[in-house]
Amino acid sequence: MVTATLDKLAGLAARGDVVVLSGAGLSTESGIPDYRGPSGAARRFTPMTYQTFMGSAEARRRYWARSHVGWRSFAGARPNDGHRAVGRLQAGGVVTGIITQNVDGLHQAAGASAVVELHGNLARVVCVDCGDVSSRIELDRRLEEANPSFEASAVTVNPDGDAAVDAAAVEAFHVVACVVCRGVLKPDVVFFGESVPPQRVHESYALVEKAGMLLVLGSSLAVMSGRRFVLRAAKLGVPVAIVNQGATRGDHCADVIVDAPLGTVLPQLCTLIGSGV
Repeated sequence: MVTATLDKLAGLAARGDVVVLSGAGLSTESGIPDYRGPSGAARRFTPMTYQTFMGSAEARRRYWARSHVGWRSFAGARPNDGHRAVGRLQAGGVVTGIITQNVDGLHQAAGASAVVELHGNLARVVCVDCGDVSSRIELDRRLEEANPSFEASAVTVNPDGDAAVDAAAVEAFHVVACVVCRGVLKPDVVFFGESVPPQRVHESYALVEKAGMLLVLGSSLAVMSGRRFVLRAAKLGVPVAIVNQGATRGDHCADVIVDAPLGTVLPQLCTLIGSGV
């Protein structure tokens, strides 16, 4: 990391109206792996797709058994210095909007508010038949009751809360249905192959269009879900800053690039901007 680059980032951020676009790289220091960064989960893990989940009861059994194990590690994650720094920047009036591609809720746990969760949140469960939304904690209790002898440990836990577990344990797992209509339950997250709800997209575009700067944190921008906001900012002449470990697909749009750990850079950014944050 070059100090002059961080100084330039601080100068842009100090003008205010900063909109944050965060990705999995922001949460790696909380113990949640990313898909394409240094921990590289995508290189050894194929995420569940919407089409597979909806098309097969066996796929849903496999997902919920694995996710039931992974949820414990995922739910135990705590905000890191990067999340806390974003919360400070928002509380100090520097950050006016937060868009996240993460499903871990760690921005809110660190004190941030009005976060647009592009891909949803694993702490919620939705019925695909009647639309009822419920708590993942309650579902966890129901799955425990339905599987009193289920014993499996996670070999790895992935960014979507899925985990690698023994295949025999998966085959014996019992899935529960919606308490309202007996329909199919799905985590309230956007699976691969599923579209982001239009309202979230519109809200995110509105934030970018009013921004003084778009600050990308911990995203490779490999998928259009997040990259489209960088492209819109660049088209509108909104400055783009990227803090990420490794190259991104939005680097050509960036005015500032800082390649360094977010848990180090973001607290430094707060210090450079001043005591107001």
